[in-house]
Parts: sequence; C-alpha cells; structure tokens
Amino acid sequence: MAKGKEHINLAFIGHVDHGKSTLVGHVLLQSGAIAEQQLSDGENKFRFVMDKLTEERERGVTIDLAHAKFETPKYELTIVDCPGHRDFVKNMITGASQADAAVLVVAIDDGIMPQTKEHIFLARTLGINQLIVGINKMDLVNYDEAKFNALKDELGALIKTVAYDPAKIHFIPLSAFEGDNIKENSSNTPWYKGPSLVAALDEFAAPEKPTNLPLRVPIQDVYSITGVGTVPVGRIETGIMKKADNVIFEPAGKAGEVKSIEMHHEMLDSAEPGDNVGFNVRGVGKNDIRRGDVAGHTDNAPTVAKEFTAQIVVMQHPGVITVGYTPVFHCHTAQVACTFLELVQKMNPATGAVEEKNPDFLKTGNAAIVKVKPTKPMVIENVKEIPHMGRFAIRDMGQTVAAGMCIDIVKAK
Repeated sequence: MAKGKEHINLAFIGHVDHGKSTLVGHVLLQSGAIAEQQLSDGENKFRFVMDKLTEERERGVTIDLAHAKFETPKYELTIVDCPGHRDFVKNMITGASQADAAVLVVAIDDGIMPQTKEHIFLARTLGINQLIVGINKMDLVNYDEAKFNALKDELGALIKTVAYDPAKIHFIPLSAFEGDNIKENSSNTPWYKGPSLVAALDEFAAPEKPTNLPLRVPIQDVYSITGVGTVPVGRIETGIMKKADNVIFEPAGKAGEVKSIEMHHEMLDSAEPGDNVGFNVRGVGKNDIRRGDVAGHTDNAPTVAKEFTAQIVVMQHPGVITVGYTPVFHCHTAQVACTFLELVQKMNPATGAVEEKNPDFLKTGNAAIVKVKPTKPMVIENVKEIPHMGRFAIRDMGQTVAAGMCIDIVKAK
C-alpha cells in the first residue's frame, strides 16, 4: 500500500440497534469500498458487511471488532466497528482505544440510552478527542427538523459534561437505511446546512504521529506462518519499527530481530504509529508471546508494572469499591485483574479538587487516585510519558465500572 493519504482509525460507537452496522455498510458502499453484489438481500443487507461471524448473523448483534477500509478525498480510514451490545463493551474498549476519532450514532426514535452515555464517557477517557454525532433513523420521523433539534440539544448538553465542545462538533441527520446525508446532502433534509458524513470526516485533523516516543506495539494476535515463522500482529502506538531492529516483548521477556514487516499484504521497510502490522521476529516462538504483550526496542523496553498509581472515575458500580477489590483492567490489548491496594484520595470529578483523603470506599460518580497491583505482570506506561499506553477501562460483572489513566509506576524489574 502506497503511503499516499494520511490514515485515521475511526470508531462507530453508540447504543445497540441504533444503526451503526447499517451505517458502516452504507458508508462503505457509497465510498466504493464494497460493491452492491457483496450485500446480502433483505432489509438488513448492510449490517452483514461487518457482521461476518455466523453467530453474529444468528444473534443479529455485532460481537467482534471488524475492520474495513475506505477512502475519502482526503484520508484513508480504517473503521473499527464498535459493538453496542452490553456483553461486548470490552471489545468496544479495545476498538475505541485504537481509534483517532469517533462517530456517535444515536437513533432519533430512541434518543439517549444508557450505553450512549457509557460510550461517550469511554471515548473521552480513552483519548478520542474528535467526534461527529450522527442522529440516525430520520426516515422514521419523516425528517422532522424540530425533533432533530430537540435531540441535538440534549446530546450537546450530554457531551459537554465530558468536555467535548458541541459548537465544534457536527450533528448530522442521517438515515443509514435510506442513505440520507452519508456521501451527499439529502433532499429529504433541505433544512440541514452542514456537511454530509463523508465530507465531515475530511474535516477531522489527522492524528499527530508520536514517532519521537519509544516504540510500543501492543500485540493483538500471534500467528505461525509456514515458511515465515512467528508473526505477531498489532498496531504501532508510538515510535518507529524498522527491519533489523532488535525488539523485546514484555512481560514475556523474549527478544529477537525484526526480519520483515507487512501491512495489508505488502512488505514495508519501516512502520509508524497507526499502522496495523504483522512482523516476523527471529528467535521468538509462537508460544513465547501472546495477546496483551507489548513489543518495544531492547534499549527502551516496555514498562512492566509491579504496582501503579492511577486516576480513575467510577462510572457505574452497583455497590462500593474498597481496598482488596480485584476487577479486570483493560489496557491496550491486555486484560489483567488488578487489586486495589489503597484509596489515596477522592476528588471532584468536574474540577479535580481533593474532597477526601484515604476514603473508606468509592461509589458511582466518584473520581479518585488509587494504588493497584496487577495479579500478573502487565505492561502499562505513565500517561504523561506515553499517553497512548497509559489509559485503561475497568470491567466487572459484565460492565465497565470505571476508567482511568496511570500516573505513577513501581516497576517490576
């Protein structure tokens, strides 16, 4: 792939059944990334473009992260289709943590739902600073401008609570099913004067490539390919990887030399942040490394935390969080249970002012500084040094209970 256009990873987020998969399918069709023949028949023809797994078709919900590419006049985009279904929020976290920008999809007939709020909060905590809001299913309300404006105002107030500026965000009336305002402005919404969805995507700023930071590649999968050898696959978050580099995988502690780098079936001499690559490493076996490990240069290895201090916000927890609580932390591609060792201080979530030192517990809505200890070695970085590797979500009981960032680390070695 010639590196002509700049690349953006784009997440589609929002509540289940608000039309994300249909919208993604229609975006891909209208931008020429797929042909009409690739669509299945029937009213849900678009969503099956992304829902490739049979189980997903049978259940009618998006489970895994599907990746699809398309181009706008300015950018090449990889869509990270983020599931909206409650069971699958952990995949949504993996997806959103790879995204540079997001399209929040909200159905006009349903309005703001619990997961609409959860996804906005997560997007912000995971560092997605650019957002478009698509108000979908406008065909169900006969493209009513007043209904659009009412929901737009509600959503504007909601995203403001997590410090997005509604004045700088496009709210676009859409019908993912009919195709309104996706590539071109629709005659069904003559009252709408803003850009179409595809035109609005071109107004995003390309992410700055953190090439000056140390190399960090969280591993998503490891393959053993005949004639090649072990091929870890992951997205380069920071730094540059070149052929013949000496890399080490942490916390596995395995090192080797990069023999080849491949992206979208093309060989590269080097790869940079944002590139989803497979790379062959001499001297590293398939069973030596796994998903959740992180590759870096041997002279600046990824940080393995013995324990770390984090700033968190409790989003929803049915009870209270106390010392000893051990939920699962989702950080880059790793999922590691971590135990709360100390509740250092409780803060005002809006202002950051300290409200209480060493509180006995934390509950929904609290922001806090806490000390935690991973139950097994995990890679995490100080958010001030390598922000891309310092954010996480905390999951328990099938839901995201908190999210946060690492502000200090006690290294394991």
